[in-house]
Amino acid sequence: MDRPQRAVLFLEEDSSVPEHSKPLMLEAVVFCPILTWAGEQLLADGVQRFFVVCGPRFAAEARACLPEEADVTVSERQEDLMAFLNTPDPVLVLCRAALPAAQAGPGFAYAAPGYELQESWKERMTNQVTAAELVPGWLPVFGPDTIAELEPLFRERIVREHQRRGVRILDPNAVYIDPRVTIGAGTVLLPGTILKGACQIGARCTIGPNAVVNSCVVGDDVEINASQVNESTFGDGCDVGPYAHVRPGCTVGPKCHIGAFVQLKNCVLGEGTKMSHLTYVGDADVGSGVNFGCGTITTNYDGFKKHRCTIGDRAFIGCNTNLIAPVTVGEGSYIAAGSTITDEVPPDALAVARTRQKNLEGWAARRRKMHGQEQ
Repeated sequence: MDRPQRAVLFLEEDSSVPEHSKPLMLEAVVFCPILTWAGEQLLADGVQRFFVVCGPRFAAEARACLPEEADVTVSERQEDLMAFLNTPDPVLVLCRAALPAAQAGPGFAYAAPGYELQESWKERMTNQVTAAELVPGWLPVFGPDTIAELEPLFRERIVREHQRRGVRILDPNAVYIDPRVTIGAGTVLLPGTILKGACQIGARCTIGPNAVVNSCVVGDDVEINASQVNESTFGDGCDVGPYAHVRPGCTVGPKCHIGAFVQLKNCVLGEGTKMSHLTYVGDADVGSGVNFGCGTITTNYDGFKKHRCTIGDRAFIGCNTNLIAPVTVGEGSYIAAGSTITDEVPPDALAVARTRQKNLEGWAARRRKMHGQEQ
């Protein structure tokens, strides 16, 4: 039989799993849904069209597990399945959750001509298919116990593959890598590193210790130390952390410094911008070479809507500054420490938005005397 170019995958819930749970095919093994594991292997094996037997409750989630460009039909309608099987060519069938494993022998997945499957499945679904041939390379998943048993094996397999490609992993037992992750040669993963989603990590990076990188694009020579970064992009030569939190939607330019206890959200930072500690920047467009002092906040939410700040190149934002969005800070401008900025700051200007200092001579001594304390 020729290699199948079509596949049918069943996502029926297992009776041993609680009713509220997902179909096993959508449960994760090393952060990655089993359906994604299966789909990637089938694509590599030459499958070009997929039919996922799934009801409307989980249809969107099932479709998201397979590449956007793949030819995928998600349906539980008998007529849709019969139309998909209307071919003399072989069709591969995964009748329940399964993980790809080259060492697994035949006995679980099978392939049969589409017409044969049509005939066998006209009246009822059955695996008693005439002319079916068993296909090796698949491990069945029967429930959460199977996942718990197989997950360490697949985690180790992923780690070893990256080590063979030139990634240095100091403690293979303390690193967790999603199978969708790509990592450049020369990158070092320190203990406690967790890489989730379809991350792209560049070359010569240092990730960890105790870092979570989720669905990010990370350039070359980047350091992410004891921080959590999510669904964002980091240019070459950035450093993040420790204890930084980058929320989704951020683009951090090359050579930026995101220091301790900094949080970013839905913002764009130009090259070489620095915020060393205790800063929140959300919903902002920031130029290159901007310096943020400690305690700076973009106050982007008015209780009803989010508003954006715009900060020009080489601006200097003093400590404990509040930028009340929407506001624009011009290129090369300075903002005095402790200011609350509500109006535009022109380029190359100094903005001071605080009350003038007033000293009351002898006040402290008089207060102590009033309370019976001469010294």
